[in-house]
Amino acid sequence: MYVHNGVIHFLVSSGELELAGKVFDESCVRDLVSWNSLINGYIRSGRAKEAIGLYRKMQEEGVEPDAVTMIGIVSSCAQLEDLKLGRDFHKYIEDHGLNLTIPLSNALMDMYVKCGNLESAQRIFDDMEKKTIVSCTTMIVGYTRLGLLDAARKLFDEMPEKDVVPWNAIIGGCVQAKCSKEALTLFHEMQDAGIDPDEVTMVSCLSACSQLGALDVGIWIHHYIEKHKLHLNVVLGTALIDMYAKCGNITKALQVFHEMPSRNSLTWTSIIGGLALHGNAHDALSYFSEMVKVGLRPDEVTFLGVLSACSHGGLVEEGRKYFTQMTSKFSLSPQLKHYSCMVDLLGRAGLLDEAEELVKSMAVEPDAVVWGALFFACRMLGNFEMGERAALKLLELDPHDSGIYVLLANMYGDANMWEEAGKVRKMMRERGVEKIPGCSSIEVNGTVYEFIVRDKSHPESEKIYGCLIQLTRQSGFAEFTYGLSELETHGASNLTWIGLQDISCGGHRSLVSVGVLQFFSSIGLELCKRH
Repeated sequence: MYVHNGVIHFLVSSGELELAGKVFDESCVRDLVSWNSLINGYIRSGRAKEAIGLYRKMQEEGVEPDAVTMIGIVSSCAQLEDLKLGRDFHKYIEDHGLNLTIPLSNALMDMYVKCGNLESAQRIFDDMEKKTIVSCTTMIVGYTRLGLLDAARKLFDEMPEKDVVPWNAIIGGCVQAKCSKEALTLFHEMQDAGIDPDEVTMVSCLSACSQLGALDVGIWIHHYIEKHKLHLNVVLGTALIDMYAKCGNITKALQVFHEMPSRNSLTWTSIIGGLALHGNAHDALSYFSEMVKVGLRPDEVTFLGVLSACSHGGLVEEGRKYFTQMTSKFSLSPQLKHYSCMVDLLGRAGLLDEAEELVKSMAVEPDAVVWGALFFACRMLGNFEMGERAALKLLELDPHDSGIYVLLANMYGDANMWEEAGKVRKMMRERGVEKIPGCSSIEVNGTVYEFIVRDKSHPESEKIYGCLIQLTRQSGFAEFTYGLSELETHGASNLTWIGLQDISCGGHRSLVSVGVLQFFSSIGLELCKRH
């Protein structure tokens, strides 16, 4: 029996599950060790349903599970994110008096966290006499999944000892919550603490750089990976491609792509999306064709990149073709983002009637992104009637979004419809809606600075604003104050301020990119827009 179990264990450890199953099935005698080996082999291979099926068969043969068995079965529920089944097994553990070991408690906590039931995970955690690094890390992941960063950081700081795993959990949680500056700060603290980052750390930090547009930090991380010979697996390579593409260096993204020893569909999707982002429409479509040719199946995210490329490149026929192929060739259902890409594509091409018909024919209810794409196309092409319909739909969806009011008022201003513009201003006031200032961030020598409208927190703010004012005058932006006097004439003084913000500081996107780029030209920087 010992030899028999050793053979099964060896085959499972070698990834030969089918052969291990055959040896198991042909055996006349099977004890609990045999069952546990095969069950855990299925779980490690991501075959949770088969693991549970084997557990059921074990019970039918009268073999009683132990704590090791239940760790595997509870982990299967975590893989499947099946809360009901997980609760059933938890009840079985309690009813049969199985020893609640630390690994079993950790497995139960992990199951509840992955199934979205933090309350049950917290109860198990609180009842544990001894909490390990794994226990604390599991709860940190649970907190961050729900956006409870303060609770996660408190528990993290209270841990008496930490290895790379809890550091990865808290850094990854910050990235997931879009708190990228905090993630990079934690990364520096991790290094100060003498903890060596691994591939998981690097992926999270590269994602933070992507969110911030922090190219210098991303390049430093790339150099660190090369210097310390970290394994450039598919996930890490894809994260590098995404970082370079989103931080403005598509050439380097392509270089990383071609240097990777292996690529999966996510890698191809990342480079296609990056090329689309940089306006290289034909290249993006070429890489898509190559992806399909090598036998990789595109998913919904891949098609977002493809349709975005068509939109930026004005490739209407290609966009129609690929949108149709989603369903006809790849059996994918278009989602809201795909519809918004198509509306944007048709709108940019001046095909507003077709764009509106597409919105009306959608299988799902259009959201603000879809209506917003139609509205912007209408405003760009001067179709005020259709634009008004789209704007009213946007207001129905979110009556407290200040940006919609501002854009609608500006559209009325474009058409010299000052009475309607005044009504929008009045509507904003009556509903208590205030304009939320836009935000831009700039990376200077590895540090990311954020700017919002009328922000003076930066120590060099006086010089920056002086530079902006001077450049505004030199760039002729004063001429863009169309209609400000007309708005005053029609009693829209508050709306005038909104328009002025859009031109000067909510035009951060244009002015910071012109003014502050030159202001810091001697030391070099990258600009990242944030919405």
